[in-house]
Amino acid sequence: MNIAKIVDAKGLSCPMPLVKTKKAIDGLASGQVLEVQTTDKGAKSDLSAWAQASGHKLIDMKEGNGVFTFWIEKA
Repeated sequence: MNIAKIVDAKGLSCPMPLVKTKKAIDGLASGQVLEVQTTDKGAKSDLSAWAQASGHKLIDMKEGNGVFTFWIEKA
């Protein structure tokens, strides 16, 4: 997977991981992949719902050592 940009939102609480994700994805071209790292448990549902609602594709999500990592492809 070719990651175009990485957003480090670790230590931030809702809604900041989503705000940073939206700002970062706005700067990408269609088809590029954004990686988002966060420690906010709420982001698990927030980011997947936001990606679906805005037409982006949540490629994958993993959790490890308290960090949630998301890969989102821009629509």
